[in-house]
Amino acid sequence: MDSDNAGVDTAAASESRFQRLRNQSGFWWLGLCNNFAYVVMLSAAHDILKQQESHNATLPTSDLQSQNGNSSNSSRYDCNPVSTAAILLADILPTLLIKLTAPFFIHKVPYGFRVLFCVASAVVSFLVVSFSSAVWMSILGVLFASVSSGLGELSFLSLTVYFSSNVLSGWGSGTGGAGVAGAFLYAAFTQAGLTPRVTLLIMLLVPAIMLFSYFFLLVFPSSFPQWKCTELRPVVSSVSVNSQERRPLLLDDDDEDHLQDEKNREDRHAGPLTFLEKLQIVKDLLRFILPLAVVYFAEYFINQGLLELLYFPDSGLSHAEQYRWYQSLYQIGVFISRTSLYCIKIRKIVLLSLLQCVNAVLLLFAVYYQFLPSVWLVFLIVLYEGLLGGAAYVNIFYLIRVETGEREREFAMAAASVGDSFGIALSGAAAFPIHNYFCSLK
Repeated sequence: MDSDNAGVDTAAASESRFQRLRNQSGFWWLGLCNNFAYVVMLSAAHDILKQQESHNATLPTSDLQSQNGNSSNSSRYDCNPVSTAAILLADILPTLLIKLTAPFFIHKVPYGFRVLFCVASAVVSFLVVSFSSAVWMSILGVLFASVSSGLGELSFLSLTVYFSSNVLSGWGSGTGGAGVAGAFLYAAFTQAGLTPRVTLLIMLLVPAIMLFSYFFLLVFPSSFPQWKCTELRPVVSSVSVNSQERRPLLLDDDDEDHLQDEKNREDRHAGPLTFLEKLQIVKDLLRFILPLAVVYFAEYFINQGLLELLYFPDSGLSHAEQYRWYQSLYQIGVFISRTSLYCIKIRKIVLLSLLQCVNAVLLLFAVYYQFLPSVWLVFLIVLYEGLLGGAAYVNIFYLIRVETGEREREFAMAAASVGDSFGIALSGAAAFPIHNYFCSLK
């Protein structure tokens, strides 16, 4: 009899581990697919502007480069007439608007419908940009990518509270993987001779993977309101260990935050959060939101305001190729640091923000005085920049999860996501005058 019970317990434990693995893998793919279109649009920013400038969307980038030469012949910099910050702002402003407003009402929209909308928006973004014949069409396509990414990020971060904490590691690693996959695949395909149009059409596979990962890979709790407009909070009642389907959703056997979660459960009442309660939560989250905004302001000021101006003609790479590999190396750094949550947690997030600001100041002076000797040194700095940015993101959301009460956690995860978008939007606005100033220098 005891052996029979032991067999049942072992099978249940094995099933639980298998489900955790599926959920962790599912969130990894969701993170990758959600950020993919956003990353590709930033990687393609230089090509999008150059393509419209030449009024020919079918020429390979190398031909466009030789045909147009320096877009601003009177400047000492090889400048596009419009900064790549234009693409950045189109890529981030809808996301910022969504993150500022959606946490206060998005609970009324079932998760299933949100995911379908995100997938449709991503598909439209790739199609519109690939077939665009004017700058405004390209920017419209980028807007759709932004809507998909912004709504997806806050929705999936909120969704993590219904699963064990390891899915947050999967999500963070996946979003970092999106940077590597998006930037690298775009650079590799265009380097191989494919046009930006064909490259973007190939990437229509990514929204399909998101659809599969959400509906077929994740193992949802039986009470999860997939298609119902219901405010459901994670199960927190104590249950028997042998009743796997009724175990607390926020805990599992290897959750190292078990004690913290138990402590947070003491602070809860029945009923949904009121508007005033949500405002108070946002106020309490400022200690996370502000450092996140600062680190993202610094790194995107670098990526979209300065890297385009750091061109080394004797490196053997064209301007467009250098820009693509800047983006790729940055995303590799992001992927490494966002995956690091599996083995290390960092609580000094303010230090990460300060170090990123040092990077921004260094590269700003490097653009003006042109004292860096080689593109390879810039490659190393950009890789380091990605490491700082990715570490800040994933550790901030980890801290929010373990330090926020169970009743507030779902809203807090969504609301705090505004920090990175706010910093990115500010960096895009700051990049415009910086671009114009440098491109006016003789």
